[in-house]
Amino acid sequence: INAIHQRKKFCCGFSISTLSLLLVSQRSSLSLFSLSALRLRCSSESPASLACHVSSRTVVSVVVSMDSTSPDLALSVDSVANDLKNQNLGSDDGNDRKRLGLNLEDLNWDHSFVRELPGDPRTDNMPREVLHACYTKVLPSAEVESPQLVAWSESVSELLDLDPQEFERPDIPPLFSGASTLVGALPYAQCYGGHQFGMWAGQLGDGRAITLGEIINSRSERWELQLKGAGKTPYSRAADGLAVLRSSIREFLCSEAMHSLGIPTTRALCLVTTGKHVTRDMFYDGNPKEEPGAIVCRVAQSFLRFGSYQIHSSRGKEDLGIVRALADYAIRHHFPHIENMNRSESLSFSTGNEDHSVVDLTSNKYAAWAVEVAERTATLIASWQGVGFTHGVLNTDNMSILGLSIDYGPFGFLDAFDPSYTPNRTDLPDRRYRFANQPDMGLWNVGKFTSTLSTAQLINDKEANYAMERYGTKFMDEYQAIMTKKLGLPKYNKQLISKLLNNMAVDKVDYTNFFRVLSNIKADPSIPEEELLVPLKAVLLDIGKERKEAWIIWVKSYIEELAASGISDEERKAKMDGVNPKYVLRNYLCQSAIDAAEIGDFGEVRRLLKLMERPYDEQPGMEKYARLPPAWAYRPGVGMLSCSS
Repeated sequence: INAIHQRKKFCCGFSISTLSLLLVSQRSSLSLFSLSALRLRCSSESPASLACHVSSRTVVSVVVSMDSTSPDLALSVDSVANDLKNQNLGSDDGNDRKRLGLNLEDLNWDHSFVRELPGDPRTDNMPREVLHACYTKVLPSAEVESPQLVAWSESVSELLDLDPQEFERPDIPPLFSGASTLVGALPYAQCYGGHQFGMWAGQLGDGRAITLGEIINSRSERWELQLKGAGKTPYSRAADGLAVLRSSIREFLCSEAMHSLGIPTTRALCLVTTGKHVTRDMFYDGNPKEEPGAIVCRVAQSFLRFGSYQIHSSRGKEDLGIVRALADYAIRHHFPHIENMNRSESLSFSTGNEDHSVVDLTSNKYAAWAVEVAERTATLIASWQGVGFTHGVLNTDNMSILGLSIDYGPFGFLDAFDPSYTPNRTDLPDRRYRFANQPDMGLWNVGKFTSTLSTAQLINDKEANYAMERYGTKFMDEYQAIMTKKLGLPKYNKQLISKLLNNMAVDKVDYTNFFRVLSNIKADPSIPEEELLVPLKAVLLDIGKERKEAWIIWVKSYIEELAASGISDEERKAKMDGVNPKYVLRNYLCQSAIDAAEIGDFGEVRRLLKLMERPYDEQPGMEKYARLPPAWAYRPGVGMLSCSS
């Protein structure tokens, strides 16, 4: 390769469709690739350079310079092949890095959503009502100027079998800003509706998100790629379809942080700036300002929501068939175990009603599906409550049928424990989506989802009621199990846990830090009373004598429970530290990363990404990220955001 570079020779002027290069593979055998597969590109900034990124089946990336006045431009294909063949591709000097996966051109795209479901006959992005369709084909249209890669997730690239070296490519920012098109993509925006703050809002849809398509990885998993902030779609209404760096950083980091906490979530592959500014009125106070634009590449096995079904059910008999088609699609691709269910499995359950009626889930796959969606939702929200996470906008269009955390707008992890906490300015003063109300909102949303399936005559009333009953049972089972583990108890103790949460609320105790230090308490009833609160000293701040006595009473009861379990202090501490994170994505940490990124420093975003990959580990040297929020963290805009941010 160096020889080619030094000789400044390269064949050019040939048709991409007819020209091909012989390249040497990792096993030193020759392989034939067309230039169209190599996606040969000329740099617009430097016409004297040409970058050619080679297929993942080789270990070479060729970068050559050309002199348009050189007489050697007629170098033959055979000569290029010979130059490549003469290079020592198998050297062990540490300079050659083996590819670990696919390049972008080799991703295995599929487009089942577009192929199997009805689409909009129009392909323009004019805001309008889209009828009788699940999607509209639309291209990204965000204005881009010198885009930059802010950060990317290596673990998400592994889901897609994507080689990490791909993110060293100079064309990554244009590709993931939508300025260039990924080979194999078939972009579209999804049509859906939803209830917002308890009121039916009609058609909503992907107003600033454009799905590129689905990737099938080597494990036969299906992953959708979506650009958020990529421009207008028919579902944008009066909005511009764009996103700002501030909210994009929050979504990128929280998607990955939640995954590392073990909570089901959509993921984020990468984040790029667009190089353009976007006008936003963050506080709705009539003072808009320009902010840097950005785009997140979101990844999920599906972005289907409760609202994806609601919109078609709301439009009358003509569209009820689409509800069924969407249900069949979801079951076929994302709940195949339900598709393959048979009566021998005997999935029959009593509804718990006075008439002792029975729901047989093996006789109706849609009923079995509704129950599983309800249970996944319950498990998700129980996990939120366990780590002190508040979503902020639990509208039905923000509820995933897969039970994923989706659509990170105004969100927040509890600092001082406050059951009425909401991170959403739009939710004031009613606080419909406050932390303590999330379980009830999950049930309310499940009720709207099952009502949709009932309207489409996919399930009957008993089956709908049973799904909601299962939500309640599943939530309590999961939540009790989580809280029992957080306290290191041998079994659930409602009175002990309720008293603890009450004490924490009264004294505004930091939720994350309290449970982390709780594992330091020893199961020793002989500890003197004046020493009982020593392990909790760092989190029980500024409490008076009366409150100190209340905490001593609680700690005594807690130690009695621990002593009765017979589990050693060391074993219990290890288990508790494995479920009580030391690090969560506090709003002030996000804001610090945002402030730096807005002046071009992306280092803090990347540090937070690495930190949040191991939230349960001590990570020496990173203790400052577990501290209580500083005073500036309580200024407007840091802890509370609007829905449109």
